[in-house]
Amino acid sequence: MLTLRTCRVLGIVLIFSLAVTSLPNEVFTNGFWVKLKKSHSLEEVNDLARKHGFENYGPVLGSGDEYHFIHRALPHARTRRSIPHTRKLKSDPKVKHVVQQPGFRRVKRGYQPLAVENLVDLPKDIEDPTDPLFEYQWYLKNTGQNGGKPRLDLNVEAAWAQGITGKNVTTAIMDDGVDYMHPDLINNYNARASFDFSSNDPYPYPRYTDDWFNSHGTRCAGEIAGARDNGVCGVGVAYDSKVAGIRMLDQPYMTDLIEANSMGHEPNLIDIYSASWGPTDDGKTVDGPRNATMRAIVRGVNEGRNGLGNIYVWASGDGGADDDCNCDGYAASMWTISINSAINDGQNAHYDESCSSTLASTFSNGAKDPNTGVATTDLYGKCTKTHSGTSAAAPEAAGVFALALEANPLLTWRDVQHLTVLTSKRNSLFDAKNRFHWTMNGVGLEFNHLFGFGVLDAGAMVALAKQWKTVPARFHCHAATMKTSHQIPSNGSLILRLDTSSCQGQDTEVDYLEHVQAVITVESSRRGDLEMHLTSPMKTRSMILSRRPNDDDARDGFTKWPFMTTHTWGEDPRGTWTLEVKFNSGQARIDRTGTLKEWTLMLHGTRESPYTDIPMPIDQRSKLAIVKKAHADRKKA
Repeated sequence: MLTLRTCRVLGIVLIFSLAVTSLPNEVFTNGFWVKLKKSHSLEEVNDLARKHGFENYGPVLGSGDEYHFIHRALPHARTRRSIPHTRKLKSDPKVKHVVQQPGFRRVKRGYQPLAVENLVDLPKDIEDPTDPLFEYQWYLKNTGQNGGKPRLDLNVEAAWAQGITGKNVTTAIMDDGVDYMHPDLINNYNARASFDFSSNDPYPYPRYTDDWFNSHGTRCAGEIAGARDNGVCGVGVAYDSKVAGIRMLDQPYMTDLIEANSMGHEPNLIDIYSASWGPTDDGKTVDGPRNATMRAIVRGVNEGRNGLGNIYVWASGDGGADDDCNCDGYAASMWTISINSAINDGQNAHYDESCSSTLASTFSNGAKDPNTGVATTDLYGKCTKTHSGTSAAAPEAAGVFALALEANPLLTWRDVQHLTVLTSKRNSLFDAKNRFHWTMNGVGLEFNHLFGFGVLDAGAMVALAKQWKTVPARFHCHAATMKTSHQIPSNGSLILRLDTSSCQGQDTEVDYLEHVQAVITVESSRRGDLEMHLTSPMKTRSMILSRRPNDDDARDGFTKWPFMTTHTWGEDPRGTWTLEVKFNSGQARIDRTGTLKEWTLMLHGTRESPYTDIPMPIDQRSKLAIVKKAHADRKKA
């Protein structure tokens, strides 16, 4: 059951979920959302659907009065709504509302074209693990092979040495299907937790194409749960964990109902949902979850895993320097963990997007040497060494989180985010173009606009998870709203300030930050030239929107769009927050016009210090020790 506080947040979320750029060529699918006046048996709903020529694809999010109907006589995508079919359903006395589902694009986040490889000539005398591709899995154990940086890896062997391998944890691969007959996956496949929402059956096997385009999900699954020491391909990060296949990405257009049912599927059987896709990475799209999908995610973090909350892992995006993942409502959500990538020498891949919502990073390809790709399972029992993009980074993170959940099954979804912040490492990560440097926030946590709080460290996360105490309750403070319109100067910056006590003395008081949202409505003669920074009372400056040179929108702007930053994690939110908005066209002079119409500051975090019950680490240089000391000093002051 949702708490009052959750319901308030859900109300805000549903508003935000509609604040997406309208499609230039809107399409409508053959799917319909049907709301009944009251709950009926499944047989009655099936009869109702057949009576009007539809097929019942099942309830939406397990509801007894919301259903997903399909009409096979309609094309999957058309440019106009089907008014007769809608009216026919609405005329039924059992039906309250009907909405024909709009279609929208969702793309897989892989950089290189998918390739089929023959690996029969690989050497057999590989050291432990004995899997033939392990020597190519530099992201698991980087010894400097192929020009990499030694010890720049996920430090998984330190987790395995603690006896932690992912047992009793299931990760769902929301993608184009999983080859669950693959010899490296068959024994770690969770059939009970799997489903095909593209074909509406329990068998999420990839649809065949000549170019093996639907190998994406299988590749992601092998990164997490590829079996160890079986002589096949490589080894997964959490090689004793389970994977479920949720096939939902293989149709011309996505709909809200398919996404929602995928993200809400079996939330008590599935621990982690891994998504390596999102809105088109073209540097001009502003899009995110719709209404039902946001309901599914919010329900997942509040009720999934028997109340501990599901973990949603998202690939940050492959739009490169011309895009900003804060314009992707999935990666920028505070309910997801957004993961970026680095290559084997520590620099960012050239397709990496940057944004202030990224929490941490793992690894992918990017160098010219094909052996620096990600080695994993492929379709039809094959293997590959060239899986790539932030598509490859997100499943690695899911594998690390599976290790943490085995180490401590009582971790909540927020505990996993805290552990990510506290155990990720700067290591050797650097921005190849020298744009974004490592910076300390107000409590001493080091972050980078590209890499978040650093690269995941499986060994450190597992060790801390074993002694972890669940963080205090989370609150959502509506700090302030500025509704007066302000013109953005064509040269120079618009500077706005909001003072807040962070709801002090109220039920929603926040004293220790987790996520911060600047919910902004702005119009511009060219949206892509907008750049925005948010500065906290403790002087941490986050770029919440960067220039996107391909975005020439002059109509939609941003409407109540929640730009999010994690950079102020652990800080005291009380005081003056500063928003800076300016045009940056990359030229000396620009002729742009714009108006910031509204700015709402939302603070999310705890009233009590989150780490009080966790013992002080012996290593006083650790992030946990640094933050505990900062919080203790603040109390003394």
